[in-house]
Parts: sequence; structure tokens; C-alpha cells
Amino acid sequence: MMDYILAPWPWYVVGPLITLVMFLMLYFGKKFGISSSLETVCAIGGAGKVADLFDFDWKAQTWNLVFIGGATIGGFITSYYLSNDNPLIVSQYTTDTLATWGISEIDSGLVPAQIFSWESLLTIEGIVIMIFGGFLIGFGTRYAGGCTSGHAISGLSNLQIPSLIAVVGFFIGGMITTYFLLPHLLG
Repeated sequence: MMDYILAPWPWYVVGPLITLVMFLMLYFGKKFGISSSLETVCAIGGAGKVADLFDFDWKAQTWNLVFIGGATIGGFITSYYLSNDNPLIVSQYTTDTLATWGISEIDSGLVPAQIFSWESLLTIEGIVIMIFGGFLIGFGTRYAGGCTSGHAISGLSNLQIPSLIAVVGFFIGGMITTYFLLPHLLG
């Protein structure tokens, strides 16, 4: 029984659960997304005095903080109590491709430590990538009117054409990064 709990949940369980959550949010007139929660935190902190984007009744959006708290607690529970010790299985093609970029420690966890570590971050390249990447994420989230989770889950389930366009843009950006920028940065 415990092995079943520690295994990834199948799509036919998770999909209907996400659908149920989205129907409830649609029924109660709520929008879903991490950037909405960040807007609420900024409004609580008084950012509405500086920028009109944050000038709204944040008390009506406090449920966003409950969402963030639930996501944080759920991530903690999953990481510490529901994870298994099975090694990560990565395809041979991916292993070979990463090796050509100088990344050989892919079996040590979900993300390569050679990229995602304090040593990598505290280099000139790491700092530039973090600042530039953070700027692009912040700009893109504001320009698109929401984040990837908000558009892909909430916007598409509400059949919003702008969310479809945004999600297509996210995938195109991910493909460009994966096939053109990442090999250049790591090679």
C-alpha cells in the first residue's frame, strides 16, 4: 500500500481533481495562479501606493494566501513523507545530450547539481542568468496578464483565447530555450 502512495499519481486521478478544483473556482468567481497570489502579497505590503496594479481590495483575495500556504505545506509533505528512494530514470538520449554540455551528475536528483547549486549561482554567468531570467519572467507575467499556471490551468479551462495564445508562447519560448539558448549557455 505504501508503494502505491509513494508512486506518482496517474493522470486519471489527478486530472479529475484539477477539474473539480477549477469548477469550484469558476463557481465562486476566483482566478487561479501564482502571480495572483504575489499581487495580493504586494497589495498587503502597500505597493498600491506606488503602482496602480496593486491598488485593489486585497482582503477579498486573501484566499490566495491560503492557496500559497497549501502549496507550500503540500510540497513539504510530499518531499519529506511521500517521496521514494528510487533512482531517477533518465533516457539515454538525454543523458548523452547533457554529457556533451558537461553535465554528468544527473542521477543525483531531480535537477543537475552542476547547474542548480550555490556554486553555479555565485558565478558571473549564474548571476547574469538569474537577473535576466527573473526580469523576463516578471515582464512576461505582467505583459501576459498572468503566469503559466494561471493561463494553462485556469485560462484554458475558462476557454479564454488570450490564455491559449499565452500558453502557445510559453511552449515556443521553452523550445527556443531548450534547443538554442541552453546548448549555447552550457556548451
